[in-house]
Amino acid sequence: MVEFWAFVLGLSILLYILLDGFDLGVGMLSPFAANEDQRRRMLASISPVWDGNETWLVVSAATLFGAFPAVFSIVLAAFYLPLFIMLAGLILRGVAFEFRYKATRSRPLWDAGFVVGSYAAAFVQGAAVGAIVQGLPIENGVFTGNALSWISPFALFCGVGLCLGYALLGACWIAQKSEGSLRAFGFRALPGLMAALLAFLIAVFVWSLAIRLPVLHRWIERPILLLCPLLGFIAFAGLVQAVRRGSDRFLYLGGATIFIAAFAALAGSFLPYMLPFSLTIWEAASPASSLEFLFWGAGLFVLPLTLAYTLIVYFVFRGKIVEERRY
Repeated sequence: MVEFWAFVLGLSILLYILLDGFDLGVGMLSPFAANEDQRRRMLASISPVWDGNETWLVVSAATLFGAFPAVFSIVLAAFYLPLFIMLAGLILRGVAFEFRYKATRSRPLWDAGFVVGSYAAAFVQGAAVGAIVQGLPIENGVFTGNALSWISPFALFCGVGLCLGYALLGACWIAQKSEGSLRAFGFRALPGLMAALLAFLIAVFVWSLAIRLPVLHRWIERPILLLCPLLGFIAFAGLVQAVRRGSDRFLYLGGATIFIAAFAALAGSFLPYMLPFSLTIWEAASPASSLEFLFWGAGLFVLPLTLAYTLIVYFVFRGKIVEERRY
């Protein structure tokens, strides 16, 4: 049961990153649209799926709360402020997404809210990951820091990096899901975003060596982890070729593979710890009876239904947004 729920937690986090990542990226790119028609089609490309994508954030939080309450309590105590900012950003995005279609004179205000919410949610997610990687002040399974302990130059830099990554996913999604001028916009945005993301990855690697991050010794102990950056490099090279040829068939898959490689590298560096290097998955887990109770409800029904819903929605709305359509 412990291993099963650890897998569910990892899967739900990864699916949230891959799915909500691109629609946050679309929000971050929307100010650079050439006109209102392009902006509407950008939002139309995510309108059937954006709220469903955020379901995986709820699944992740619920799994952490029910199956690994010790980690939930530490994460909540350490990240009260970024979690509040993230939730406020997501709420602002949702409200602005709906209101902008009905608004006339106030539409620029709601557009700004959608953009600010997208950047805020993405930035604090990246900063939180950076803070976890750098290490949180934890003693005997209890967070001993304060409300601002998560803030550091490295964590803030990771926040910027995740914004770049989500924007890259958003550009891949736009180019793959649209036609005409909007498709061209996506392809124009990709080279700059790819160069910026590559520069970030190199910089964060050098910075990690300079400050001697605790997780780095895992790469010496587990050389198989080198396969993760290799996979990411292959995906990046494929993305470069796709952009050069103007092919949108596997654009999003290429961007998603880069994120999968990065996620696998982080997970492989942490395991069997959930927070490096204080609590293992077995130490953080709920009692076996609680995990079994969760399995017969959420494990057998909620998780499969959520996966099925996600697959059906993406299958039904798999077509492109055509340029002539008006929304």
